[in-house]
Amino acid sequence: MLKITKFGGSSCASAEQFRKVKAIIEADPSRRFVVISAAGRKNPKDNKITDLLYLCRAHVDYHVDYRPIFEIIRGRFLEIKHELGLNTPIEDELDAFAAKVPDLSVDELVSRGEYFTSRLMADFLGFPFVDAVDIVAMEFDGTFNFDKTTENLKKVLEKHDRFVMPGFYGRTPDGAVKVMTRGGSDISGSILARCLRADLYENWTDVSGFLMADPRIVKDPKNIERITYAELRELSYMGASVLHEDAIFPIREYNIPIHVLNTNRPQDPGTLVLDKIDDEVDGPLITGIAGKKGFLSIEVVKRNMSNMVGIVSGALDVLRKYEVSIEHLPSGIDSFNIVLSKKDVEHTLYEILADIKERIAPDSIRVTEPLALIAIVGRNMNARAGSSGKLFTALGNAGVNIRMISQGSSEIDIIVGVANADFDKAVRALYQSFAR
Repeated sequence: MLKITKFGGSSCASAEQFRKVKAIIEADPSRRFVVISAAGRKNPKDNKITDLLYLCRAHVDYHVDYRPIFEIIRGRFLEIKHELGLNTPIEDELDAFAAKVPDLSVDELVSRGEYFTSRLMADFLGFPFVDAVDIVAMEFDGTFNFDKTTENLKKVLEKHDRFVMPGFYGRTPDGAVKVMTRGGSDISGSILARCLRADLYENWTDVSGFLMADPRIVKDPKNIERITYAELRELSYMGASVLHEDAIFPIREYNIPIHVLNTNRPQDPGTLVLDKIDDEVDGPLITGIAGKKGFLSIEVVKRNMSNMVGIVSGALDVLRKYEVSIEHLPSGIDSFNIVLSKKDVEHTLYEILADIKERIAPDSIRVTEPLALIAIVGRNMNARAGSSGKLFTALGNAGVNIRMISQGSSEIDIIVGVANADFDKAVRALYQSFAR
């Protein structure tokens, strides 16, 4: 079996965490290709290395001395090196890097968190270090060239049958370093799994897989033992942030499972992510509940709208003009609602409303905010009657007013909109009703 093994920032935050990583790698000979994130927080009061690197850049931009911040970064890496007795001579590299900080692109600057953490991890594991720029081929727009990446990997494998690689970044055709979105090391591991046609992609973090609900809202929610790619995509998008939502795409077409595991509790079963799970008869009704606050709804009313052409598209053209993404678009005979992220329109909302009025001349237009969206996700809901009724009953008994409801054609989720103030109460009511 071939496994790609990725460790997140919390798994690489200190010498103690490095030791846990080594024990996990040595426990299974099939863990030969390791992807590493930048060192994260050692404790809640600490800082992530990547955040400190972004702060260095901000200091440079505002003509403030960045070196005190860099010394914190340097100290973190040297602390790990000395405590573990490593031989990697990173002192000179760190000093040279410090001198170049003002001249580096933002991408190259922040990528050094993964780079230096991986250098130390490779030394500690006794594995070769391979830089991500020598493997991960990215286009200028941030997309991935899988053919080129596979070609690069073949060259590396001629020299090494195992290695440690930094996550989060790759190289564009002009040779420049380009980073992914935050949490992108999850994607790096997924790319490696795809191009090596791995049997399993292990993603090690600081939680034991996915939970059925946010533990900050629901006390001791159940663990999700198995979940499909589609369900994971829905839950991740709605705020369940254990795994980067885009980590699914590189491996989905090859049906490579993802196993989300806990570095601090490697004995826990974690969550296995699969393409399909055939358990409609006796499987759980729902897989999980997730949600986010901070939305608003634009309600547009126009009589006889169903007999007119271009009313909805006219409103959407206005939003396209302002480059605003639409979350949901529930509609009726003479009305429709456009649900948006509030932060996307905080500076342009009144202009958008004025343009919609001019474009389609509605009978009325009204904004409802603040709004929270909650997704009830489950692959078995479409096979069992009464899911929607159960949802309405649970929220009604909890005294929660539903402002919006939407169900996708895939029927794996039902999304409801509630007032921000009712968010926690609604999540608890839904969990108590569905997770029994």
